[in-house]
Amino acid sequence: MPTLMLDVVMFVLLLGAVASLVYWGAVTAAIVKTNRMLPTARDGISIADRTPPEERVCIVVPAHNEAGNIAKLIRSLKAQDYDRLNIVLALDRCTDDTKGVALEAIDGDHRFEIVEITECPDDWAGKVHAAHSGVTRSNGARDADVLLFSDADTWFDPACVRATVALANDRGLDMLSLLSTLEGEQWFEKWVQPAAAFELARQYPLLRVNTDGERQRPFANGQFMLFRSDAYQDIGGHEAVKGAVLEDIAFALLLKYRGKRGGLLMADGILRCGMYGSWEEFVRGWKRIYTESANREAGRLKRYSVRVPVLNALLPDMSVACMVLAIWLGNPVTQIGGGIVGGAGVLAWFVAVGLMLRMSHAPFGQVFGFWFGSFLVGKIFRQAAQDLETGTPTKWGGREYVRPVADGGGA
Repeated sequence: MPTLMLDVVMFVLLLGAVASLVYWGAVTAAIVKTNRMLPTARDGISIADRTPPEERVCIVVPAHNEAGNIAKLIRSLKAQDYDRLNIVLALDRCTDDTKGVALEAIDGDHRFEIVEITECPDDWAGKVHAAHSGVTRSNGARDADVLLFSDADTWFDPACVRATVALANDRGLDMLSLLSTLEGEQWFEKWVQPAAAFELARQYPLLRVNTDGERQRPFANGQFMLFRSDAYQDIGGHEAVKGAVLEDIAFALLLKYRGKRGGLLMADGILRCGMYGSWEEFVRGWKRIYTESANREAGRLKRYSVRVPVLNALLPDMSVACMVLAIWLGNPVTQIGGGIVGGAGVLAWFVAVGLMLRMSHAPFGQVFGFWFGSFLVGKIFRQAAQDLETGTPTKWGGREYVRPVADGGGA
């Protein structure tokens, strides 16, 4: 290869390595700052030990065809170390044996109540209507001081309710949501899920979600939303977000506009979730999440489809190539300079991804899966944009939703 061409290639690789060092160094700094400034849900246990909460809590679980998950959730709820607790299972148009499995797992526990829903109005999203029915049609929610909405594919540490109620009290929150600790048993949970979750966290950094004022970027996770009952009623409850495909983000925005305080924290193992049972469900679910979090803007989704593999995979690749080419060229100055810069770019990526995996309770070995998964996440973004532009409906919770492209959503 001509010397000039080698110089050009080396210069480009050096730029990539510098970009990797700067970007992933900033990500590392942000993770360290977040860990220093924000508690996790597990920290709520010590708060509850010092100041035991006394609120009456009602957990509402909307469930559509969850026969494979609901028994595990019920067992975890029965094991809670908080005695002022009722649970409502809102069974939404189930066509499997969710009710039978639930009744067997409940085994006569008087704290549980089942509400069956046979139809959903056209102007309601299915899960939102189920949660609304669980609140309005149950005895347990009527006198509750705290309403906790969770999903049927989650399970709770025995201290979860006590810790999170105490944490919400300590932080003066009207609503506390958790980023659940995601399970990693299937290949896509190990290799793609960390990159998918990181991309959402990049759009909604925890420090900005938990700040007040103009810089706040409201966000919540529907797998766990703990409301003070009076705040929930003040903002209109689920009826105020009845058409939302992602009611969690809609609630977070509504809280901000109504002058209420919301918070989002890492579960740190207090709440766990197995989100999807197959690759097809995984793609469909994350397309729904990304589409709504991007305000249904196809152009933004397309930009993200490029950004994810470039930042997560191409920059560290360029850093490695920078080191290799520097050594191969044989020039001592180039070897030292290119080796140091390239190595620093790779190291910054490893440290940042490693810290992110540690926060997620995922093994460090998944760091290479993060590289591979970033390409698949980029593909999910492209498919989400295509679905928007072609009017392909989103299938979720037993219904189909066609969402119009938002203004400015073109490429």
